[in-house]
Amino acid sequence: MKLNDAVFGLLLMALGATVLVAVQGYPKIPGQPVGPALFPGLIAAGLCVAGVLLVARGWRLRAERRWLAWDDWVRSPRHVLALAVLLGSVVFYIFASEALGFLPTAAIILAALFLVLRVRPAAAIGIAVIASLLVHTAFYKLLKVPLPWGVLKGVAW
Repeated sequence: MKLNDAVFGLLLMALGATVLVAVQGYPKIPGQPVGPALFPGLIAAGLCVAGVLLVARGWRLRAERRWLAWDDWVRSPRHVLALAVLLGSVVFYIFASEALGFLPTAAIILAALFLVLRVRPAAAIGIAVIASLLVHTAFYKLLKVPLPWGVLKGVAW
């Protein structure tokens, strides 16, 4: 799907304006010309400027480009199914990760994604399990992120 640049420009301007409003409440540092709002404010102003430029470009090119153009993949049932599995996997993780735990949930999600992308079933399951273990080890042991154990609480390491 291709959106006209003006749509993204409006989104950038809205984001920049929101940040500019939010940083107005940041405290001032007495005796200093700059405070904690300076850099977020500069970035927000840059977003607004970029947004204006994108809106101008999108408006100028509106005759040769539609506001919304669908890509060819939208007509492919396999690709639409892959998108549905991807979005469904996020919802599945939100609702199942506490009860099942990170490892089983991640392995199920990765296996489903590999299968919908036509990876051989044996390879999909093997890679999903190994990748889940590697990601869990990296986040749980190295980065100290508390991942849910769920049904594996008795074998937690």
